Amino acid sequence: MRTRHRLFTGLGAAALIAAGLVITPIAAHADNLLTNPGFESGTLSGWTCAGGTGSVVGTPVHGGSKALAGAASASNNARCAQTVAVKPSTAYTLSGWVRGNYVHLGVTGGAVKWANSASGYTQLSISFTTTASQTSAEVYLHGWYGQGTYNADDIALDGPGGGGGNDTQAPTAPANPRVTSVTANSVSLAWDASTDNVGVTGYEVVRSGQVTPATGTSATVTGLSPSTSYSFTVRAKDAAGNTSPASAAVTATTGKDDGNPGPRFIQAAPYLYLGWGNPPAAADVMRATGVKWFTMAFILAQNGCNPTWDSQRPLKGGVDENNVKAIRAAGGDIVPSIGGWSGNKLGPNCATAELLAGAYQKVIDAYGLKAIDVDIENTDEFESAAVQDRILTALKIVKTNNPGLRTILTFPTLNTGPNSWGNRLIEQAKALNANIDNFTIMPFNFGGAADMYAATVNSTEGLKNKLKSTFGWTDAEAYAHVGISGMNNASDAGENTTPQIWTRIRDWSNANHIGRFSFWAVNRDRPNWEFTAITAGFTG
Repeated sequence: MRTRHRLFTGLGAAALIAAGLVITPIAAHADNLLTNPGFESGTLSGWTCAGGTGSVVGTPVHGGSKALAGAASASNNARCAQTVAVKPSTAYTLSGWVRGNYVHLGVTGGAVKWANSASGYTQLSISFTTTASQTSAEVYLHGWYGQGTYNADDIALDGPGGGGGNDTQAPTAPANPRVTSVTANSVSLAWDASTDNVGVTGYEVVRSGQVTPATGTSATVTGLSPSTSYSFTVRAKDAAGNTSPASAAVTATTGKDDGNPGPRFIQAAPYLYLGWGNPPAAADVMRATGVKWFTMAFILAQNGCNPTWDSQRPLKGGVDENNVKAIRAAGGDIVPSIGGWSGNKLGPNCATAELLAGAYQKVIDAYGLKAIDVDIENTDEFESAAVQDRILTALKIVKTNNPGLRTILTFPTLNTGPNSWGNRLIEQAKALNANIDNFTIMPFNFGGAADMYAATVNSTEGLKNKLKSTFGWTDAEAYAHVGISGMNNASDAGENTTPQIWTRIRDWSNANHIGRFSFWAVNRDRPNWEFTAITAGFTG
């Protein structure tokens, strides 16, 4: 019997200082350099917001009659930015009023501050000094994934303006624009650098009047529709605000929507269980190991078809939500484990697939999730044809209702691959068109396997072969849908997976480009998080 009761970009806070030089800041002037700083124009003029996530609203505002609303979602932090000309070796102050959860105000490549939870407008302020050669600065705002809409108002960048003078010469047009890759919802482009008499400070990719900014000679335009032709041009800008002529146009057609929302799914996510085993502070583990994702366990049923943690702790307002926020604030994210070996599970308690999908949706909405994992075990779920089909249909429903959501099935295995119930689960996933992103097996408790590396590889190869035969995939396609969830050190059956063996399993997994890598559990990985650090090295 298994006893498995089973956030972001890096923030650079250093001042911008040229290597080997001592810089004496020049006193800043009290002059707001930003265009449309209070959004009083009623438009986003001067600002560029990622993926159409920004809008101007009339309430709530801090000053005047307008403010910015950034619609952060599970897949977009609603970043809005503006680039301005600045003077080298000069001190500036960036400030603004923000409202919402984890709202960030920063300077690209430099300092950043954020408000964890601002129910009303809160002021953020940053001081920074430009480098000896710096002539432009990009300031930005963004929320955080799954934290909902934020507001910002009265943004100010105080200091002397840069550029200007007699520089009226625009950069040359970017040459040789080309498409480097496409997905169903994005197009990536590259181009040759422009030249300028003073210097190019950035580029803009233009599509039907919509602008995607770039600091280098490549960019990815997102938020596009599948199977659609688009035309793009690129233009360059300098520190004085001069804009080049547009490049030649380049066209691209996005891919067909096959239900896979973009690049393949890769996840290294060891289990973290808050209901047992002196759970560690996740942020401390992240700093020590470099791991970014955790599989948080377990979502179970309470009072029928109602999802809660361990059938007792609420989704919102408790220790679990606090841990999710802490993980995201540290630059990571979580995937919940729904089910497990024991406990009162949602699959048998929700009478229909629609009700079960509704329970899953409550969990997705509570945390703005990018992925969910259903751990299907034991006789009440894994060895029940009716519950298997209910789970698969429910996952199909939530995936349809939540574009971009990734779905994972975790289940037991033999040392040769899935047993008859595992084979049925895979076959029904195909028959019901459930579009599961990852099938993760638990290669342990085989009954005392002497060689856990060989047993794990054999069972995973068995899963890969079953996926190939069921879905008609190639080896590479099947491996990409495979996951391994091991058990560190001793299993319930006395099998021993040492750090050395886990490293070999990880290296094999990387070499074969499987999609997911996990183990039970961080709680047991004492005292130095060795298995977690090994898992963090999984790259797919």
